[in-house]
Amino acid sequence: MATLSHDMIIEILGCLSVKDLLRFKCVSKLWCSWIEDPYFINLHLSYSLKTNTNHSLILRHRKFQFLSVNYDSPKTTRRLEQPFGEQKKPIQILGSCNGLLAVEYDYNRIFLWNLSTRKYQVLPSTKIDFSSPSICYGRSKFPSPPIRCSRSTYYGFGYDPVSDDYKLLRIVQLLGAKDEYFHSEAKVYSLRSNSWRRIKDFCFYFISYRQLGFLANNVLHLLAFKTPESSKKDLVGFDLRSEEFTTYWELGDIVADVWIMKEYGVKESWVKLMSSTYPDLLLCSPSEVPLAFSKNGDKVLFHFKLNRDRRDSLVWYDLGSKRIEEVGIRGVPIVYDVDLYVESLVPLN
Repeated sequence: MATLSHDMIIEILGCLSVKDLLRFKCVSKLWCSWIEDPYFINLHLSYSLKTNTNHSLILRHRKFQFLSVNYDSPKTTRRLEQPFGEQKKPIQILGSCNGLLAVEYDYNRIFLWNLSTRKYQVLPSTKIDFSSPSICYGRSKFPSPPIRCSRSTYYGFGYDPVSDDYKLLRIVQLLGAKDEYFHSEAKVYSLRSNSWRRIKDFCFYFISYRQLGFLANNVLHLLAFKTPESSKKDLVGFDLRSEEFTTYWELGDIVADVWIMKEYGVKESWVKLMSSTYPDLLLCSPSEVPLAFSKNGDKVLFHFKLNRDRRDSLVWYDLGSKRIEEVGIRGVPIVYDVDLYVESLVPLN
């Protein structure tokens, strides 16, 4: 009876789900060493990303309940166990990258969580340094924030392939009620060093309580204003490799159009994919969030917040026919947040 070569076994294992791979670690010490090898972990992740397989939708309900929906066959939900147990304390996903979630727990603790392997790591805490002046804005005449002060916080999570490191960006801005006080601070957490450090300031303004970044091409993207009085937002990117901020585009009065940058980093390559002027798309929804393309690229998956039935929904939008098809999933709550997640064996050490 012919036996399979090592390379062929690795190739077959690389196509399987993380759940199956964790079971196969028990076959033998040799198989366990193969599956835990960094080369195989990267091979498995690359296959999942390239083929758009082993993907899930993570739904957050009532601020502390998590549900998983299989992206390839979104029919039913599966409840996920939290690392800290069912304590009914608020949890928010700050970012998702390569199978790792950056999560804030109970408003003050942040941890990285691999849902597939059920491993997690609590990040060290970091305080706002009021004694150090904002690099872009100088020192305020007040040594500490006044009692009446609004706070805006931005988080973004992603992977730096140059240093082979996962990074969490945090930007905090505090603005006095009468603009007499302003403090801005940007910090980056490195999983490799398990520490925070301050970086060059973010020379833009937030006008919202909290914002989460969108990751594409190893760059975190966010919307901000050049001045507090500005009426037009800029699309700003934070390169995880160089740790520099770059302005990509002034958005003007765009409200709910969907654009795609065909050649990343080239402003002239922006193409409008679709517009919210289509009546079939709006569905009386005040918020439409594109999540992902279908495998063949002819559809876009949207998350509608509070549609005409006053409930959230997931729909496919056909780019050719410009029609929508609601995704019927059993056990979905009325209102929820949603993130796209890829299963992986990426470790936290």
